[in-house]
Amino acid sequence: MTNFHDLDPVDARIAARGVSVYYGDKRAIDNVSIDISDEYVTAFIGPSGCGKSTFLRALNRMNDTIAGARVEGEIKLDGQDIYKSGMDVVQLRARVGMVFQKPNPFPKSIYENVAYGPRIHGLSTSKAELDQIVERSLKRAGLWEEVKDRLAESGTALSGGQQQRLCIARAIAVEPEVILMDEPCSALDPIATAKIEELIAELRGRYAIVIVTHSMQQAARVSQRTAFFHLGKMVEYGKTSEIFTNPREERTKDYITGRYG
Repeated sequence: MTNFHDLDPVDARIAARGVSVYYGDKRAIDNVSIDISDEYVTAFIGPSGCGKSTFLRALNRMNDTIAGARVEGEIKLDGQDIYKSGMDVVQLRARVGMVFQKPNPFPKSIYENVAYGPRIHGLSTSKAELDQIVERSLKRAGLWEEVKDRLAESGTALSGGQQQRLCIARAIAVEPEVILMDEPCSALDPIATAKIEELIAELRGRYAIVIVTHSMQQAARVSQRTAFFHLGKMVEYGKTSEIFTNPREERTKDYITGRYG
Protein backbone atom coordinates (compact mmCIF):
# COMPACT_ATOMS: atom_id res chain seq x y z
CA MET A 1 0.00 0.00 0.00
CA THR A 2 1.30 3.45 -0.82
CA ASN A 3 2.57 5.46 2.08
CA PHE A 4 0.71 8.75 1.81
CA HIS A 5 3.61 10.72 3.19
CA ASP A 6 6.05 9.75 0.44
CA LEU A 7 4.36 12.08 -2.04
CA ASP A 8 5.05 15.80 -2.32
CA PRO A 9 3.93 17.48 0.90
CA VAL A 10 0.93 19.63 0.01
CA ASP A 11 -1.86 21.33 1.85
CA ALA A 12 -4.76 18.95 1.51
CA ARG A 13 -8.04 20.60 0.66
CA ILE A 14 -9.80 17.31 1.43
CA ALA A 15 -8.32 14.72 3.79
CA ALA A 16 -10.04 11.32 3.95
CA ARG A 17 -9.03 8.79 6.58
CA GLY A 18 -10.26 5.22 6.92
CA VAL A 19 -13.38 5.83 4.84
CA SER A 20 -15.77 2.93 4.27
CA VAL A 21 -19.15 3.27 2.55
CA TYR A 22 -21.98 0.78 3.02
CA TYR A 23 -25.23 0.29 1.12
CA GLY A 24 -27.21 -1.67 3.68
CA ASP A 25 -24.95 -4.63 4.54
CA LYS A 26 -22.86 -4.36 1.38
CA ARG A 27 -19.53 -2.62 1.80
CA ALA A 28 -18.89 -0.65 -1.40
CA ILE A 29 -15.75 1.18 -0.19
CA ASP A 30 -13.27 -0.37 2.21
CA ASN A 31 -10.99 1.77 4.38
CA VAL A 32 -9.79 4.42 1.90
CA SER A 33 -7.42 7.21 2.95
CA ILE A 34 -6.32 9.96 0.57
CA ASP A 35 -5.34 13.64 0.52
CA ILE A 36 -6.69 15.84 -2.27
CA SER A 37 -4.93 19.11 -3.05
CA ASP A 38 -5.88 22.02 -5.26
CA GLU A 39 -2.41 21.92 -6.79
CA TYR A 40 -3.31 18.84 -8.80
CA VAL A 41 -6.08 17.26 -10.77
CA THR A 42 -6.68 13.87 -9.16
CA ALA A 43 -8.10 11.03 -11.26
CA PHE A 44 -9.90 7.97 -9.89
CA ILE A 45 -9.60 5.00 -12.24
CA GLY A 46 -10.64 1.37 -12.08
CA PRO A 47 -13.07 -1.13 -13.59
CA SER A 48 -16.83 -0.56 -13.52
CA GLY A 49 -18.36 -1.16 -10.11
CA CYS A 50 -15.03 -0.79 -8.27
CA GLY A 51 -16.29 2.00 -6.01
CA LYS A 52 -14.67 5.09 -7.54
CA SER A 53 -17.96 6.97 -8.06
CA THR A 54 -19.23 5.87 -4.63
CA PHE A 55 -16.12 7.30 -3.00
CA LEU A 56 -16.39 10.49 -5.07
CA ARG A 57 -19.99 10.98 -3.89
CA ALA A 58 -18.89 10.54 -0.28
CA LEU A 59 -16.78 13.70 -0.64
CA ASN A 60 -19.84 15.96 -0.78
CA ARG A 61 -22.35 13.68 0.95
CA MET A 62 -24.26 12.83 -2.21
CA ASN A 63 -24.60 9.32 -0.77
CA ASP A 64 -26.93 10.86 1.83
CA THR A 65 -29.61 10.81 -0.86
CA ILE A 66 -29.45 6.99 -1.14
CA ALA A 67 -31.57 4.98 1.31
CA GLY A 68 -29.49 2.65 3.49
CA ALA A 69 -26.15 4.32 2.64
CA ARG A 70 -23.79 5.10 5.48
CA VAL A 71 -20.23 6.33 5.71
CA GLU A 72 -17.63 5.41 8.32
CA GLY A 73 -14.27 7.10 8.84
CA GLU A 74 -13.44 10.76 8.51
CA ILE A 75 -13.54 13.22 5.62
CA LYS A 76 -12.33 16.73 6.35
CA LEU A 77 -12.69 19.79 4.13
CA ASP A 78 -10.22 22.48 5.23
CA GLY A 79 -9.87 20.61 8.53
CA GLN A 80 -13.62 20.47 9.16
CA ASP A 81 -15.34 17.07 9.43
CA ILE A 82 -18.05 17.09 6.76
CA TYR A 83 -20.04 14.27 8.41
CA LYS A 84 -20.33 15.86 11.84
CA SER A 85 -23.81 16.82 12.96
CA GLY A 86 -24.52 20.47 12.33
CA MET A 87 -22.74 20.50 8.97
CA ASP A 88 -24.88 22.46 6.52
CA VAL A 89 -25.10 20.02 3.59
CA VAL A 90 -26.43 22.66 1.16
CA GLN A 91 -23.45 24.87 1.99
CA LEU A 92 -21.10 21.86 1.72
CA ARG A 93 -22.34 21.08 -1.79
CA ALA A 94 -21.73 24.69 -2.81
CA ARG A 95 -18.14 24.37 -1.55
CA VAL A 96 -17.71 20.93 -3.13
CA GLY A 97 -19.44 21.20 -6.50
CA MET A 98 -20.32 18.25 -8.69
CA VAL A 99 -20.52 17.67 -12.42
CA PHE A 100 -22.31 14.50 -13.43
CA GLN A 101 -21.87 11.97 -16.21
CA LYS A 102 -24.88 13.20 -18.16
CA PRO A 103 -25.15 16.97 -18.54
CA ASN A 104 -28.08 18.10 -16.38
CA PRO A 105 -28.81 21.79 -16.96
CA PHE A 106 -31.90 23.17 -15.26
CA PRO A 107 -34.88 23.70 -17.62
CA LYS A 108 -34.24 27.44 -17.37
CA SER A 109 -32.38 30.02 -19.42
CA ILE A 110 -28.61 29.83 -19.80
CA TYR A 111 -28.37 32.93 -17.59
CA GLU A 112 -30.61 31.46 -14.88
CA ASN A 113 -28.67 28.18 -14.84
CA VAL A 114 -25.57 30.08 -13.72
CA ALA A 115 -27.31 32.78 -11.65
CA TYR A 116 -29.40 30.36 -9.59
CA GLY A 117 -26.68 29.28 -7.12
CA PRO A 118 -25.21 32.73 -6.42
CA ARG A 119 -28.73 34.05 -5.93
CA ILE A 120 -29.81 31.41 -3.37
CA HIS A 121 -26.47 31.62 -1.55
CA GLY A 122 -26.63 35.41 -1.38
CA LEU A 123 -23.38 35.96 -3.28
CA SER A 124 -24.59 39.05 -5.15
CA THR A 125 -26.22 42.23 -3.90
CA SER A 126 -27.38 43.61 -7.24
CA LYS A 127 -28.36 42.62 -10.76
CA ALA A 128 -25.11 44.16 -12.05
CA GLU A 129 -23.08 42.02 -9.66
CA LEU A 130 -25.03 38.90 -10.65
CA ASP A 131 -24.41 39.73 -14.33
CA GLN A 132 -20.68 39.87 -13.57
CA ILE A 133 -20.74 36.50 -11.79
CA VAL A 134 -22.60 34.90 -14.71
CA GLU A 135 -20.20 36.34 -17.27
CA ARG A 136 -17.11 35.40 -15.26
CA SER A 137 -18.35 31.83 -14.69
CA LEU A 138 -19.24 31.32 -18.35
CA LYS A 139 -15.82 32.70 -19.35
CA ARG A 140 -14.04 30.34 -16.95
CA ALA A 141 -16.06 27.47 -18.38
CA GLY A 142 -15.01 28.46 -21.91
CA LEU A 143 -18.59 29.07 -22.97
CA TRP A 144 -19.09 32.85 -22.91
CA GLU A 145 -18.21 33.56 -26.57
CA GLU A 146 -20.64 30.86 -27.73
CA VAL A 147 -23.62 31.95 -25.64
CA LYS A 148 -23.23 35.66 -24.79
CA ASP A 149 -25.90 36.66 -27.34
CA ARG A 150 -28.38 33.96 -26.31
CA LEU A 151 -28.40 34.06 -22.50
CA ALA A 152 -32.21 34.07 -22.45
CA GLU A 153 -32.40 30.79 -24.39
CA SER A 154 -32.95 27.52 -22.55
CA GLY A 155 -29.86 25.72 -21.31
CA THR A 156 -31.35 22.48 -22.59
CA ALA A 157 -31.19 23.82 -26.19
CA LEU A 158 -27.37 23.71 -26.15
CA SER A 159 -25.32 20.82 -27.57
CA GLY A 160 -24.20 18.08 -25.17
CA GLY A 161 -20.68 19.48 -24.82
CA GLN A 162 -22.00 23.01 -24.28
CA GLN A 163 -24.48 21.71 -21.69
CA GLN A 164 -21.63 20.06 -19.79
CA ARG A 165 -19.63 23.31 -19.82
CA LEU A 166 -22.77 25.11 -18.63
CA CYS A 167 -22.95 22.65 -15.73
CA ILE A 168 -19.30 23.43 -14.94
CA ALA A 169 -20.10 27.18 -15.08
CA ARG A 170 -23.01 26.54 -12.73
CA ALA A 171 -20.72 24.70 -10.30
CA ILE A 172 -18.03 27.41 -10.29
CA ALA A 173 -20.50 30.31 -10.01
CA VAL A 174 -20.82 29.70 -6.24
CA GLU A 175 -17.01 29.88 -5.79
CA PRO A 176 -16.44 26.27 -4.71
CA GLU A 177 -13.17 24.99 -3.31
CA VAL A 178 -13.48 21.56 -4.89
CA ILE A 179 -15.05 20.31 -8.13
CA LEU A 180 -15.94 16.64 -8.40
CA MET A 181 -16.46 15.29 -11.91
CA ASP A 182 -18.09 11.89 -12.36
CA GLU A 183 -17.17 10.68 -15.87
CA PRO A 184 -17.95 14.16 -17.27
CA CYS A 185 -17.09 13.23 -20.87
CA SER A 186 -18.61 9.77 -21.24
CA ALA A 187 -21.72 11.14 -23.02
CA LEU A 188 -19.71 13.51 -25.27
CA ASP A 189 -18.08 13.26 -28.68
CA PRO A 190 -14.26 13.56 -29.04
CA ILE A 191 -14.32 17.30 -29.90
CA ALA A 192 -16.51 18.19 -26.90
CA THR A 193 -14.35 15.90 -24.74
CA ALA A 194 -11.19 17.74 -25.81
CA LYS A 195 -12.80 21.06 -24.83
CA ILE A 196 -13.71 19.73 -21.35
CA GLU A 197 -10.16 18.41 -20.92
CA GLU A 198 -8.69 21.81 -21.88
CA LEU A 199 -11.05 23.41 -19.41
CA ILE A 200 -9.92 21.06 -16.61
CA ALA A 201 -6.30 22.06 -17.33
CA GLU A 202 -7.26 25.76 -17.13
CA LEU A 203 -9.17 25.33 -13.85
CA ARG A 204 -6.35 23.42 -12.18
CA GLY A 205 -4.82 25.31 -9.26
CA ARG A 206 -7.92 27.44 -8.80
CA TYR A 207 -9.96 24.52 -7.46
CA ALA A 208 -9.15 21.05 -6.20
CA ILE A 209 -10.45 18.87 -9.03
CA VAL A 210 -11.24 15.17 -8.81
CA ILE A 211 -12.29 13.31 -11.94
CA VAL A 212 -13.66 9.77 -12.11
CA THR A 213 -12.95 8.39 -15.56
CA HIS A 214 -13.21 5.01 -17.25
CA SER A 215 -10.68 6.25 -19.82
CA MET A 216 -7.08 5.67 -18.78
CA GLN A 217 -5.97 7.89 -21.67
CA GLN A 218 -8.06 10.72 -20.23
CA ALA A 219 -6.63 10.19 -16.74
CA ALA A 220 -3.12 10.32 -18.21
CA ARG A 221 -3.91 13.52 -20.12
CA VAL A 222 -5.67 15.57 -17.45
CA SER A 223 -4.39 14.47 -14.03
CA GLN A 224 -1.19 14.79 -12.02
CA ARG A 225 -2.27 12.28 -9.34
CA THR A 226 -4.12 9.01 -9.89
CA ALA A 227 -5.83 6.61 -7.51
CA PHE A 228 -6.59 3.09 -8.75
CA PHE A 229 -9.65 1.44 -7.22
CA HIS A 230 -10.50 -2.26 -7.36
CA LEU A 231 -13.26 -4.14 -5.52
CA GLY A 232 -13.94 -1.21 -3.18
CA LYS A 233 -10.32 -0.73 -2.14
CA MET A 234 -7.87 1.93 -3.23
CA VAL A 235 -5.05 -0.29 -4.44
CA GLU A 236 -2.55 2.39 -5.33
CA TYR A 237 -2.23 6.17 -5.33
CA GLY A 238 0.58 8.31 -6.67
CA LYS A 239 1.90 10.54 -9.42
CA THR A 240 -0.04 9.84 -12.60
CA SER A 241 3.14 9.37 -14.64
CA GLU A 242 4.39 6.71 -12.21
CA ILE A 243 1.05 4.89 -11.91
CA PHE A 244 0.95 4.51 -15.70
CA THR A 245 4.60 3.73 -16.36
CA ASN A 246 5.79 2.03 -13.20
CA PRO A 247 2.94 0.87 -10.95
CA ARG A 248 3.98 -0.74 -7.68
CA GLU A 249 1.05 -3.13 -7.41
CA GLU A 250 0.45 -6.12 -9.67
CA ARG A 251 -3.31 -5.41 -9.85
CA THR A 252 -2.64 -1.87 -11.07
CA LYS A 253 -0.28 -3.18 -13.72
CA ASP A 254 -2.82 -5.78 -14.86
CA TYR A 255 -5.53 -3.14 -15.21
CA ILE A 256 -3.33 -0.65 -17.05
CA THR A 257 -2.04 -3.28 -19.48
CA GLY A 258 -5.62 -4.32 -20.22
CA ARG A 259 -5.67 -7.75 -18.56
CA TYR A 260 -9.02 -6.92 -17.04
CA GLY A 261 -11.37 -3.99 -16.95
